Amino acid sequence: MIALAFIRYAVFLFSTTCHEASHALAAKLGGDPTAFHSGQVSLNPVPHIRREPFGMVVVPLLALFTGGMMIGWASAPYDPVWQHKHPRRAAWMSLAGPGANFALVLIAAILIHVGLSAGVFQAPQQLNSQHLVEAARPGAWDGIARLVSVLFSLNLLLGVFNLIPVPPLDGFSAVGVLLPESAAARWDQLGHSLRSYSFLALLLCWQLFGRLYWPIFGFGVRLLYPHAFYG
Repeated sequence: MIALAFIRYAVFLFSTTCHEASHALAAKLGGDPTAFHSGQVSLNPVPHIRREPFGMVVVPLLALFTGGMMIGWASAPYDPVWQHKHPRRAAWMSLAGPGANFALVLIAAILIHVGLSAGVFQAPQQLNSQHLVEAARPGAWDGIARLVSVLFSLNLLLGVFNLIPVPPLDGFSAVGVLLPESAAARWDQLGHSLRSYSFLALLLCWQLFGRLYWPIFGFGVRLLYPHAFYG
């Protein structure tokens, strides 16, 4: 249990760092160097922890040691004037974070299939979000199997949750990539006007999230094991 808790937190820390670093890089490429100057265009978790120590350390560790679901948060600074002038660039910045999570899901899926093909992994008889694959033989591969399982499921969770189009989640601002510049600006203004309801919106999203996530997780499992059946 201690080893699994360590793996879950390490994957959370790495995944959240990739998420925020992608936001920061997309902003820099779009003309806003605010997060870059804060040192957040980096896979080093320290600048991200320094900005959000409560969301990246205290809350997730409390969740782990109390047996709850892994939760936490982080953030990357940006220039609101830049966002107002370039709403579609800001939308791409918002989309970059979940995009990084889905890229990690793909990497985890590739590693699982490589391990299956090499004979070091095998499909488990009983599957769950932390046990998508298991080692063919006892040993160090047990830990690696757990690692890629958590990498897949946690990043799928982070990517899907953050794409919900409710402020302050990334999905709301990301809608702007589908809109013309003027409409994206009005959409961004709507998001700012709804900020006062953000906490209630997040609570509602979290309560309803299972109805969205678990069907997507089941679809992901069917892609991993197209010829197997898991009820």
